[in-house]
Amino acid sequence: MAVHAHPDDESSKGAASMARYAAEGVDVLVATCTGGERGDVLNPHYPPVTGGPAEMNAIRRAEMAAAAQALGVRHQWLGFVDSGLPEGDPLPPLPEGCFALVPLEEAAEPLVRLVREFRPHVITTYDPTGGYPHPDHIMTHRVSAEAFAAAGDPERYRDSGEPWTPLKLYYNHGFSMARIRGAHEALLARGLESPFGEWVESRAAREIPEREVTTRVVCADWFDARDAALRAHATQIDPTGFFFAIPRDVEREDWPFEEFELAESRVPTSVPEDDLFAGVREVVA
Repeated sequence: MAVHAHPDDESSKGAASMARYAAEGVDVLVATCTGGERGDVLNPHYPPVTGGPAEMNAIRRAEMAAAAQALGVRHQWLGFVDSGLPEGDPLPPLPEGCFALVPLEEAAEPLVRLVREFRPHVITTYDPTGGYPHPDHIMTHRVSAEAFAAAGDPERYRDSGEPWTPLKLYYNHGFSMARIRGAHEALLARGLESPFGEWVESRAAREIPEREVTTRVVCADWFDARDAALRAHATQIDPTGFFFAIPRDVEREDWPFEEFELAESRVPTSVPEDDLFAGVREVVA
C-alpha cells in the first residue's frame, strides 16, 4: 500500500517500483488522502481551469484513474479536502475543514480501516518532513505512522474492521538531492548539458539534509509505465519539464532504481536491501 497526499504524488514517488511489483503479481493499492482540489495548474501547456475546486477535483479524479491504469495498480480515495500550499510571510491560516487541520485520530481512521480491509504487508509513505513542507504531505506522514502503529491493535479503532498488522513501513525518497547530483554528473560525463547545474551548486541544495537510503529497487523496465502515469496528470506535469529532464537512456544506465528508507520492520531484515518485501517473503511464504 502506497499512501500519498494528492493525485500525482504516486506517479512521482516510487511509481516504477509499484508498477514492477504489480507486474510480478503483487496486489498494489494507492491510497490518496485528498482530492487535490486546491492544486494549481502547473503544466503551462494545459488550459486554465476556471470552475474552481469542484472542476479541479473532477479533472484530477480522471487523471488519477488514468495514472493507476498506467501503473497497473488499484486506487482508493480517503476523502479529505486538499489544504493547499500556503504562501506569504507570515503564512496565512489553512482553510477550515482541510486535511491538515483534521484531528489525528479522525484523519487516520479511514486509513486504519483501509489497512484492515486491504491487509498490506508493506506500506510506503513520506518521511516526517513530508519530503517538502506541504501541510498535506506532513499530515500524510502522521496518519500513515498512526495507521501502521494502530491497525493491528484490537483496542484501538474498535469499529474500523478486524485488526491487521502490516510488517514494514518505508519512506519514499523520490527525487533526492543524491539522485539529482548523480544525474547531473552523469550528463556532464557524457558531454551533455545538465539542467541541474545551477541548482546542485547552490547553497540551498548543499544545505538540504540527506536521509538514509536503505533500499534500492531496480525498476528501469517500468520507467515507461511511470512516465505514462506522470503524463496522465496533465494539469500538474509538464511533459517537457523537470520530470523528463534526464534522458531515459542515461537514467536506465546510471540510476535504474528507486530509493526508499526503511522506517520500521516487524520482520528480520538487513540493510541495504533491494526488495521492499525482504524478510516478508520468508514469513508469509
